[in-house]
Amino acid sequence: MSRGFTARKYFILVLIAGIGSALLIRLFFIQVIADKYILSANNNVLRYITQYPARGFVYDRNGKLLVYNEAAYDLMVIPRQIRDFDTTGFCRLLGIDVQTFIEKVEKARKYSSYRPTIFFPQISKENYGFLEEKLFRFPGFYVQPRTLRKYPLAIAAHTVGYIGEVSPAMIERKPYYKSGDYIGISGIEKSYEEILRGKKGMKIRVVDVHNRDMGSFQEGKYDTLPVAGIGLWASLDADLQAYGELLMTNKKGSIVAIEPSSGEILALVTSPSYDPNLLVGQVRSRNYAMLARDTARIPLFNRALMAQYPPGSTFKIVNALIGLHEGILKPTTAFGCPGGFSLGSGKVVKCHAHFSPLQLKQSIQFSCNTYYCHAFRNIIDKGSRKSTRAGYEKWRKQVWDFGFGHKFETDLANELNGNIPSADYYDRFHGKNRWNSYSIISLAIGQGEIGVTPVQLANLCATIANRGFYYPPHIIRAIGKADSLNSKFLKKHVLNIEKEHFDLVVDAMEDVVLAGTATGARMDSISVCGKTGTAQNPHGKDHSIFIAFAPKDNPRIALCVIVENAGFGATWAAPIASLMIEKYLTRKIQRQDLETRMVEGNLLR
Repeated sequence: MSRGFTARKYFILVLIAGIGSALLIRLFFIQVIADKYILSANNNVLRYITQYPARGFVYDRNGKLLVYNEAAYDLMVIPRQIRDFDTTGFCRLLGIDVQTFIEKVEKARKYSSYRPTIFFPQISKENYGFLEEKLFRFPGFYVQPRTLRKYPLAIAAHTVGYIGEVSPAMIERKPYYKSGDYIGISGIEKSYEEILRGKKGMKIRVVDVHNRDMGSFQEGKYDTLPVAGIGLWASLDADLQAYGELLMTNKKGSIVAIEPSSGEILALVTSPSYDPNLLVGQVRSRNYAMLARDTARIPLFNRALMAQYPPGSTFKIVNALIGLHEGILKPTTAFGCPGGFSLGSGKVVKCHAHFSPLQLKQSIQFSCNTYYCHAFRNIIDKGSRKSTRAGYEKWRKQVWDFGFGHKFETDLANELNGNIPSADYYDRFHGKNRWNSYSIISLAIGQGEIGVTPVQLANLCATIANRGFYYPPHIIRAIGKADSLNSKFLKKHVLNIEKEHFDLVVDAMEDVVLAGTATGARMDSISVCGKTGTAQNPHGKDHSIFIAFAPKDNPRIALCVIVENAGFGATWAAPIASLMIEKYLTRKIQRQDLETRMVEGNLLR
């Protein structure tokens, strides 16, 4: 009995010793080895400060700075740390009322009582020093540095875009972002967000009961440095962009200029526009609301990428090339023009006065509607022996190859498709098997249901300048350094149309400027090839359209100009295009009278 009791006694002692040893080892591990437990235990005296990286700068193709950063500061709040608080003094310091203070604190508390939330965003560097020296009196508040975007040239607002605070929906989709972070909302800022944003860092600071900073925790052992965003080199020519915006003063419309040999966009003008600095800092929300309320001018709308217009007579070039490729048209093919094309029952597609009959080059030079009604009917009816529907679908596919009806899927944020209607659409509209080439004859002259964007028309012009191919239009030419071209956009799109047909069209477009519908775009020193268009507008005066490239041989610029509610293409769009060409190729303007007339012309009255 004695031996049994002794054995049990030793067993219990060993068990107690073992448990005690385990607890001691665990305590040693927690207190000495596992620093993460120290972090958890000291959360009430540690402040975690996000270190926001500087976003990457944006330069134009010649190295001019388009976007840079300026220091700013966010006032952060941790609701559970607010105590012994002089609310009146705090509100006086920030210039807000007590009700605003209560609302902001409640909003922060709903997000989290323990996590820091932005209370007052984007304090300027001038006000930061004054605030920082008094902030120790207000526990629960501290200042966190960040940067604001600045736009030194105040141009290309729609192209460079802007940044804004992430929404809860964005955070749910992209866990990298936390409440109070900023993200690219539009333009280059959106398309290249992950490159521009860099990588956030973290500082852990020790604070005392009076909210005073006592230094780094563990001598910065757990701090991480932010990684700055990568800079971008845009394809824009800042001088040309600024000049285009000047020419479009007091006008609605757009200018898109492309370098044909690369697809790089030289200018992307949409008018009316705004100063991009308006959407920066504390005034961003107020200014955005102001711009959004301007429903007469709609300055936030990116017409260059999102507006859809009938291409008008510029589209005759597409039908000419398809007709030549299909053998429906030949250079000598001629049609008479009695002043219009009869649709029967007294309906006529009207045409302006010119000599008749015309061959193919002359039909482009003088923009004959009748010629292209005949040509389009033959393309649809003879292009496929099966049916009108089959002929139309074949034509539609060829138009699609020119870049119409779909996005280029490059780096153009918020680009829209345009519209090349399907055969199914006409089945629904007219009834299945109840439509023919007469029913859709408006497509012959770029009217009807067809809709194109300005960038698509500029790309058409670049394709013709290249005699049958294009590179996808894009806005960034290099990432990280000026000479590192972005290989993503080097894929050449070659059309299945013979080069000799493009040569014929190029000669015709030269005649348009020399002695056709756009003599106002003529320059003695530069060979310009162009095509006018007048897009019908059911809501007012027609839109003025002109596409052009120059020089004729080894072209360096191709562009589209659209001036809304401005009438014939030769009236406003053609002169503006010729001035843009002169500015880009010579860097100066000789035709001062024309420039003054275009700049001072006010079409918004």
